[in-house]
Amino acid sequence: MSRRSGRLQARHGNADIENDCQNTLASKKRKAEETNTTFESHQDTKRHNYEIQGCWSQITTGTATPCVLIETPQKEISVSPDVSKFSRYRFKNIFINRSPLPELSWGSSKDVWMKMLSKESRYVHSSNILKNHPTLNPDMRSILLDWLIEVAEVYSLHRETYYLAQDFFDRFMATQKCINKSMLQLIGVTSLFIAAKLEEIYPPKLHEFAYVTDGACSEDDILQMELIILKALNWELCPVTAISWLNLFLQVSSLKESPKLLLPQYSQEQFIQIAQILDLCILHITSLDFQYRILAAAALYHCTSIEVVNKATGLDMESISECVQWMAPFVNVTKRSPSPKLKWFKKVQSEDRHNIQTHTNYLDMLDDVKVPDSVVGESPVSIGGILTPPKSTEKTPF
Repeated sequence: MSRRSGRLQARHGNADIENDCQNTLASKKRKAEETNTTFESHQDTKRHNYEIQGCWSQITTGTATPCVLIETPQKEISVSPDVSKFSRYRFKNIFINRSPLPELSWGSSKDVWMKMLSKESRYVHSSNILKNHPTLNPDMRSILLDWLIEVAEVYSLHRETYYLAQDFFDRFMATQKCINKSMLQLIGVTSLFIAAKLEEIYPPKLHEFAYVTDGACSEDDILQMELIILKALNWELCPVTAISWLNLFLQVSSLKESPKLLLPQYSQEQFIQIAQILDLCILHITSLDFQYRILAAAALYHCTSIEVVNKATGLDMESISECVQWMAPFVNVTKRSPSPKLKWFKKVQSEDRHNIQTHTNYLDMLDDVKVPDSVVGESPVSIGGILTPPKSTEKTPF
């Protein structure tokens, strides 16, 4: 074979190899493009799913989103089969009394009632709170609470504010050990400070709470004690107090044919009369043996009748008889005292005057109460007047 023909064959062979290489590269390029197309399609699908899932957390009030399932009236609801094999039986808690609340336009009356009752078991209090404090006695607690009532009146605080402070103090003392009596005023004024920030629209300033202690507690002391109390209570600050139960019971008992639960319809004079009984009772440490709901129901019974109590509370005489008997000496003392009068407070509307905490000679009244098996402590005079807030014009010597 000539040299020329060999060169021609080699040239044709190289051309075939180049064609094969180009075909191979084109094939690989097509496969890469197909792979990229498949990957991009998968990414688009994944991104679309993520965007749909993200829509669930972007629901605007009053608008509908494509991710919210809205049931149509024509849709039939499928009933899942009862696999418990107890379909023949219907159980109910026989220890929960019926709800006395009327039908509510803003919620389920049964759910509201059950929520209030659940707090009775969640916020526990007991008359044994001083057992772990050897240097304290029940009279010291009575004096402190009486002073808190006086401070509440000075600053026109609501009754609910005082009763919250009382609950915070008692539950805090139950979590502590060996509290010295020199710390009681600080704990009490701090409890009132916390309650005022929760309940009042315009609570007194920190320096005002320090001022009423007449130098016994500084602003820094109150702030430090505030953190200690909040941690000890585990930030559980929403009990249904005795005065809240009384407010509800009186409202339910006075409802007419067209009930409006949120608008007060009871007599202010009747409210402050029963509230005075609760104020006096709560000063005695044995009141903590009863639930706040039972205390309010018993006070309502002493001023009305068992029929009113049954309508307003859902409780019968058997449920409150023990508390009614215990409360009888307190009621007798309040009946011998002058009837409470509605007081006028600056910047307080007339329809809200009964909700402002007022003070009277509760310690003298408490001395006249003869409660069986009660512990008699030291005389209130032994404290020396430290727990009395100073006048607005001048301070008393410390």
